Amino acid sequence: MSSLTWSSFPVPISRRTSSLTNPNYPITTIHNRNRWRFRCSIANDSPISPPISVEFNSPPLLDCVIVGAGISGLCIAQALATKHASVSPDVVVTEARDRVGGNISTVERDGYLWEEGPNSFQPSDPMLTMVVDSGLKDDLVLGDPTAPRFVLWDGGLKPVPSSPGDLPFFDLMSFPGKLRAGFGALGIRPPPPDREESVEEFVRRNLGDEVFERLIEPFCSGNTIRLASFKKIELINYLNSDISGVYAGDPSKLSMKAAFGKVWKLEKNGGSIIGGAIKAIQARKNTTKPPRDPRLPKPQGQTVGSFRKGQAMLPNAISKSLGSKVKLSWKLISISKLENRGYNLTYETPNGFASLQTKTVVMTVPSYVASDLLRPLSLEAAEALSKFYYPPVAAVSVSYPKEAIRDDRLIDGQLKGFGQLHPRSQGVETLGTIYSSSLFPNRAPPGRVLLLNYIGGATNPGILSKTESQLVEAVDRDLRTMLINPKAGEPLTLGVKVWPRAIPQFLIGHFDILDAAKFALSEGGYRGMFLGGNYVSGVALGRCVESAYDVAANVSTFLSRGVYK
Repeated sequence: MSSLTWSSFPVPISRRTSSLTNPNYPITTIHNRNRWRFRCSIANDSPISPPISVEFNSPPLLDCVIVGAGISGLCIAQALATKHASVSPDVVVTEARDRVGGNISTVERDGYLWEEGPNSFQPSDPMLTMVVDSGLKDDLVLGDPTAPRFVLWDGGLKPVPSSPGDLPFFDLMSFPGKLRAGFGALGIRPPPPDREESVEEFVRRNLGDEVFERLIEPFCSGNTIRLASFKKIELINYLNSDISGVYAGDPSKLSMKAAFGKVWKLEKNGGSIIGGAIKAIQARKNTTKPPRDPRLPKPQGQTVGSFRKGQAMLPNAISKSLGSKVKLSWKLISISKLENRGYNLTYETPNGFASLQTKTVVMTVPSYVASDLLRPLSLEAAEALSKFYYPPVAAVSVSYPKEAIRDDRLIDGQLKGFGQLHPRSQGVETLGTIYSSSLFPNRAPPGRVLLLNYIGGATNPGILSKTESQLVEAVDRDLRTMLINPKAGEPLTLGVKVWPRAIPQFLIGHFDILDAAKFALSEGGYRGMFLGGNYVSGVALGRCVESAYDVAANVSTFLSRGVYK
């Protein structure tokens, strides 16, 4: 979504309630586009001019307007509708594009079904609650928790451990490297410095160089293949639960505290990773939990999930349930504070310019878009939000005949597994590859293999200068070094999706910047203005959903105080 400015804004002759919306919603059409002509331009650097003051006949206020219909915005609206309907019955979600879902994009064609953005999610209870409430329980598909995951090392694909018995024997790490990791996890390692550490610094100090170079580095820069599925070891499951995001980042700059907060807290709270994990496990055992929702499925082991027709089923289902509360092709132009009564939001819509009045606003758009929109309200908040970095990432989906897979990569004659990750030190450009047709059913026609490859990221922004064919060539060249027979024919290219600003980086100082933005809004008197989205919650799809319930609770608490009564 882009912020807009205009060279002239004539005062309308008449005003009417938009016929496209529920007449009970406080939506005012300022003028019809066919009556007036405007010269609009993208305002990248200049501040947005505030709208002309208009006298309103005190329309009733909406409870909440959510700006952005990506997964965060839609799930916040769904959480408000299912958990807080008595407090916030009047909610509207606005989206500048003509579709919902944000970076979630599923394509189906010629017997193939592939993802152009996030490929899967961790089936946590909050995620499963959203799935069930959206009516998608029967469409949920889960990967095989015993399927192997691989890391490219020394020219071969090495499996990461998938059970307790694998720990002493897996060949991705040397015996001295395993000893160093074990002693470090127990607390026999240098003490933490008196400053915020990067992911690289934290892991090298606690677990040694081999763990960083062969396990953690590829997961920071790679895709959503989870580290391992250590069944029946609660401690390892606890650690593994935090290695689930897609950062496509540089671990020497990523903040351990911000990017992998659960693991960071273990050392802080327990003196070591093992000590902190034991304390956390004991605390959970001593805490009385409410009974688990009996409607929720019970995934077996550490696995990932999707839907029968791909990830897009979730945002589409939520949008359908919200109905007319979702407004597509509504470009937010400006936000102004209503004296003692909330906010006025002005939009460019397919039927002209319109405004919404609301008690609360949740901004779930990317931070750089929020920065432009909030600049007229708070320069300090805008400046903070402009500091987050989003590197480019390309998702390249290709297909080969099954015969093209190297014989040594087959298990029982099939390509099995979640996929593979490629450390930057191994001389390949591709970040990682997901075995889409092995992970979930009905992703490719019989006899074909579908592979989703990610390329780019913080350490390779040069992908923006490459053509689609060059990106496919790079992916194919890399795959032939470890997975595809070098003599195999050319791949079938299904799709190349380049995201110029893909994933917010949780760099050192991330929380300080985010807190500065929130503080500036609060000190400026903009109560009821909430920030959401993946730069706030974390980049994994499941984290966005979990955070949506928290944001919805915060909105509900704010509204229940009766500030606007």
